[in-house]
Amino acid sequence: MAETPKVTINNVEYELDSLSDDAKAQLTNIQLTDRKIADLQQEISMLQTARNAYAKVLNDNMPKTEQ
Repeated sequence: MAETPKVTINNVEYELDSLSDDAKAQLTNIQLTDRKIADLQQEISMLQTARNAYAKVLNDNMPKTEQ
């Protein structure tokens, strides 16, 4: 027999089947939003790395000045 899926919300464990349809929909929305946030954070990290590389190349190509 398969164990009933459970979810923990605010440190309380609930059986998924005990949630209302609206609660299940909101849980799905949160999961989708969390995935999108994680994807965007990964994209930001990649873009920051690219920006740092562009800044280094720019700095390397700046005219040398005497100090």
